[in-house]
This record gives sequence, C-alpha cells and structure tokens, in this order.
Amino acid sequence: MTNQTLVEVKELKKHFPAAHKQFVRAVDGVSFTIQRGETLGLVGESGCGKTTVGRCLLRLIEPTSGEVRFDGHNLLEINRQELRGLRRQMQIIFQDPYSSLNPRMKVAEIVAEPLIVHGVGQKTERRERVAELLRVVGLDPDYASRYPHQFSGGQRQRIGIARALALNPDFIVADEPVSALDVSVQAQVVNLLQDLQEQFGLTYLFISHGLAVVKHISSRVGVMYLGKLVELAPADEIYDQPLHPYTQALLAAIPIPDPEARKREVTRLGGDVPTPLNPPSGCRFHTRCPHAMERCKIEEPEFTEISPGHFVACFLQDSQTA
Repeated sequence: MTNQTLVEVKELKKHFPAAHKQFVRAVDGVSFTIQRGETLGLVGESGCGKTTVGRCLLRLIEPTSGEVRFDGHNLLEINRQELRGLRRQMQIIFQDPYSSLNPRMKVAEIVAEPLIVHGVGQKTERRERVAELLRVVGLDPDYASRYPHQFSGGQRQRIGIARALALNPDFIVADEPVSALDVSVQAQVVNLLQDLQEQFGLTYLFISHGLAVVKHISSRVGVMYLGKLVELAPADEIYDQPLHPYTQALLAAIPIPDPEARKREVTRLGGDVPTPLNPPSGCRFHTRCPHAMERCKIEEPEFTEISPGHFVACFLQDSQTA
C-alpha cells in the first residue's frame, strides 16, 4: 500500500428534503481520506448514513455540500462528461445481489454492459473479457448464457463483482456486499475481495453494519452514528482500544463462539436511535451514552486526533487526558 491519497472527503453533507420544510440530515459533515491500495471500513447501525456517504462519493446521489476529491479531481465541480470519464475508475458493488442484477438479462449482458456503455472493445473482445472476468471471480465462463435467477446468492454477488471489475477500476465502493449472504458464503466473498485487491491493486470503501466482517478486510475503520463520524483509527487499534462509547458498544455486541470466553465489559445502550430529522443538541450520542455529562448535551465534540491516526469525537477523552 502506498501513502498516496486517492479519495479525500471534506465536510460532506447530504440533507434530504422532508415534509413541513424539514430535512433528513443523513450525512452531516463527514471528513476522511482513503489511501491508494487500502480498505477503509465504514460501520454503524442501519440508518447512520454510511450508504449515503458511499453513493455521494460516486455522485449516484448529489451531495448537499462539501468536497469529494478523487485522484486530485473535485467530483462536485466537474461536468457530466468529465464525470462519465472518471466513472471508469470508480465502481460500486451493491448490497442485494438479486435486485441489482436485471432479471431479464443474461450474465454475459450484465457483465458486458459497462464495456458497451463506455464503448470498450468489439463484440468478440467483450465476449472474451466477460469469460475472463467470470473466471477471476470463481465462476465457470459457461454460466454467461444463464439468467440471475439460476444462481445462488453468493454466485449472484460474484456476478456483481465481475461487473464492477469490467472497466479495470481503481476504486470500488462495496456497499454491504455480504450482508444478504449466509455466514459461510460471506467469508468466501470477503476472501475473494481481498484476493482481487492484491491482484489488481484495488482501493475499497467497505461499508457494513457488522464490525466482525470489517475486521478481516479493513486497513482502517470509521464508525458512524447519526450522520457523523465518531471514531476513525487503524483496524487493530479500534478493536483493541476503542475510545468512543458507541464503538465499545458495537464491539461488545459481537458474538463470541466460545462459551468459556470472557466478553469485554459491555457498554449498554439505552433508548432508541434519535431521528435524523431533528438530531439531539450537543453530542448526538448523549441520549444513549452511559457516560454522558452535562457538557455533552450542550456542546458538540470535535473530531480530534488522540494518537497518531486515531480520531475520536468524545468529551470523555478530554476528561481522561486532562
């Protein structure tokens, strides 16, 4: 992995209009970078805004404000023609491997579609490329003549991965690519993504609601809560020394397949996730945090670097280091 920044995100916001002139603050000021060749895991409960972040990076959803730079290009300032050219370098793997594949198209058509859209190769070359891609993701090239409904969930996700690889991209947003699959198949797909990264030098934003899955593929992990990043650190560090109470609660919820093993001290969360229509004042997590102080209800903690590469937004760290 090099230290060259491929993706840079600054103060990204996405507010969806709602009834009565209100806005759903799905993403509300998120900043991070992704180095070329690394995997940044982005985790959090359903509805925290992680998928919206991924789609905003590719401009599948238009951000409300902020800055997204890809390989030096500000994606929010370029026109559609320039964006179309860059799309060859940025692809996405969707969460549901069935609904993301057109049931009326054969596998050969699905995988070749990006090549056709971007005018890459002749018919014979595209057919050869499809066969090569199916081999790369562990499928028999003869499957090219079949339809999506003839495959298992894991096989369908492999087809989606083959489609994402068709244009030799540099960056792939993997939007919960294994959450709809059986546990045994999840491991196979994660291993495949790791092998492909090594083989083609890919850079991933790996989105998931499960910290257990992210651990095995990520170089660094960012934790989101209600539209904001609350912690970002190297993967090993965030698992061994989680600093934010929300991160600690997510880790404590991971099942341990050993009845004799002692679980880490559990940070129990009270209440429900607040609505992004009207987020709590101060720290957005204070309504559920067992360590909340009066300050947390009024002030919003800054996203601060506590140790090299380890960022956290929590007043608890201020009181412990004071």
